[in-house]
Amino acid sequence: MEIKNPILPGFYPDPSACAVNGKFYIVNSSFCYFPGVPIFESTDLKHWHQIGNVLDRASQLPLEHDGMSRGIFAPTIRYHEGTFYMITTNVSHGGNFVVTATDPAGPWSEPHYLAGADGIDPSLFFDDDGKCYYIGTRPNPEGVGHNGDWYIYIQELDLENWCLVGDYKMVWNGAMRKAEWPEGPHLYKKDGYYYILHAEGGTGPAHAVCVARSKELWGPYENNLMNPVFTHRHLGKDYPIRYVGHADLIEDTEGNWYAVMLASRPCEWHTNMGRETFLAKVTWEDGWPVFNAGIGILEDTVTVPLKETEGDELVTSGKDEDGIPFSMVKLRNPVEGMAKGEGNGYRLKTLPYTLDQREPAAFLGLRQTSYYFTAKTTVDFTPAQDGEAAGLALFQSEQAFLTIEYGKFDGKTLVRILENTRDIGVQVKKTEEVSADTITFTITQKGQSATLSYNTGAGDKVLLSDVSTKILSTETAGGFEGCTIGMYTTANGKESGNTAFFGGIDYTVE
Repeated sequence: MEIKNPILPGFYPDPSACAVNGKFYIVNSSFCYFPGVPIFESTDLKHWHQIGNVLDRASQLPLEHDGMSRGIFAPTIRYHEGTFYMITTNVSHGGNFVVTATDPAGPWSEPHYLAGADGIDPSLFFDDDGKCYYIGTRPNPEGVGHNGDWYIYIQELDLENWCLVGDYKMVWNGAMRKAEWPEGPHLYKKDGYYYILHAEGGTGPAHAVCVARSKELWGPYENNLMNPVFTHRHLGKDYPIRYVGHADLIEDTEGNWYAVMLASRPCEWHTNMGRETFLAKVTWEDGWPVFNAGIGILEDTVTVPLKETEGDELVTSGKDEDGIPFSMVKLRNPVEGMAKGEGNGYRLKTLPYTLDQREPAAFLGLRQTSYYFTAKTTVDFTPAQDGEAAGLALFQSEQAFLTIEYGKFDGKTLVRILENTRDIGVQVKKTEEVSADTITFTITQKGQSATLSYNTGAGDKVLLSDVSTKILSTETAGGFEGCTIGMYTTANGKESGNTAFFGGIDYTVE
């Protein structure tokens, strides 16, 4: 069976996976989007079904006033004796915590915060005797001597009392001399060896996968002389897949091994979709993992010895109790009832918050999955006061977005385009006076150029073309997240009882 990479296209970074009873599960970082930590299920590594979101309640996922690159970092999913465990970091609210479930579709428990678990990128390991161990990263305790001078450490975790016990031990600080950011560690045991698989070099051009092993859990760990065992950092900035790293290993029922990892697909040297989830095959030679043997880089198509199941390659048909598909995201902790499924569309409350604020603005979006797409939505909306508007956004963060909207400003009803950049801020790029109860907005992106148009019933009218979308890239706007395409409404700082009804997002990839 052939599998096309990426297996999860779009903003699905920091993948972690586990295999349970012939099924595979993947979770991803979600940063400041709500709900958090999407979870996917597959029986063949090709057809992935989003079965929910691990953190779907505000009590599990406080995100108040966070920037979009805060929130949830690098989750890990593991399974042991009938229970699924997801461990992650909320970098602004509470630190490292674990949630559990007997059904990976949920419900998942309330967070068990781990006192003393400093740092980020936690993972869990269950040893042969049933004991659970925490592995994570923290700053060098002797002082940070250079950028990313961190250590990987291990400590026993008491799952009955949800606390770390005993002393922690620093076991590894990277494969390279003065390694930067040894992070994303996972611990495995195979054929009498303990293995630490980790990333280093930072989640950018120097990103890489490295591995160390030991006969004893606490070390000492020996460096693999082949390190880094997987990377694209040597392929140059023109290579179409970059930033490869942050891998996790899984084994199928026939003893075949695979790795999921993050990578990015730039366009014109700029990355708008953040980091996506890719698949590689893994074999073992001389007691070490080898990634895509004989090739050494990610393949566009991976051939695996599994039987293909039927269905679409990426299925996201499930919905929450408000009728919102699992695949759709909101900003921070949404106001109760902010968005509701209604008929063939969604009704959004017109809230005071704007997209450039660190607030729960009224926004409902999908992940961008290609540099060549058309996104369209039709909205029924009548602005009741100055400042009220509804529209369609191409959104990277509160510092970087591009929107087309219809609203009332200075007593006039206008269609207008807003551009927000980290250096300049929000600017009104183009306006046109119109009057309509129903209006259709279209954003078309080709490469790194966007065209924004509207239709009030008399045909599409381009309001602005050839807008550079490089302003929404990681390289220009910063941050860890990729772009989403969302319906939104705002009262621009005023209280409002108004709503906007959207007919959903028609998203088509060329």
